[in-house]
Amino acid sequence: MAAEGGTKAILAALFANAGIAVAKFVGFLVTGSSSMIAEAVHSVADTSNQGLLLLGMKTSKREATSEHPFGYGRDRYFYSFIVALVLFTLGSVFALYEGIHKIQEPESLTTAYVAVIILLVAIALESYSFRTAVVESRKVKGDAGWVKFIRQAKTPELPVVLLEDAGALLGLVFALIGVGLSVLTGNAVWDGVGTICIGLLLGAIAIV
Repeated sequence: MAAEGGTKAILAALFANAGIAVAKFVGFLVTGSSSMIAEAVHSVADTSNQGLLLLGMKTSKREATSEHPFGYGRDRYFYSFIVALVLFTLGSVFALYEGIHKIQEPESLTTAYVAVIILLVAIALESYSFRTAVVESRKVKGDAGWVKFIRQAKTPELPVVLLEDAGALLGLVFALIGVGLSVLTGNAVWDGVGTICIGLLLGAIAIV
């Protein structure tokens, strides 16, 4: 039951993030927004993580061998660790660099409404993915609180997807605020500030 719920939540997140990543890259090319490229990298990291979580779930089911007498159950933790350490750390560094560069050399956004539309649609899709993860998690967490469930879950997939989706929604809000303030004030520095916030968020996710 838990495995099926984890797979469903991962697939929902994977397809949502893959589509969102493409849309964000297009948004960056059209608007030049650093928040959009930072969020695109965020979505790529999320998508990669979900793909590796699925791989970890598959390989962990292999039968024990002489080299691995206790089986491959740790694979699912290994892949999650690698993604968090590498992809989110690199994404954080990239976003911080882009944000600082944007603040130092602000450039006005072009057709910013495109970025706003993409971000609003992305928030809707991420909300659906997050809701799916919450529903599936409730089926297995029992009476445990959310913090306890995330820290002590026997399988990492659902807690990871929950945290990623929550982080993705927060990142989208940062991007929307950054782009929105840039449009309202005519000052592209706000886009850079939003990008730095996304970079700090990615760094926090990597640490968690």
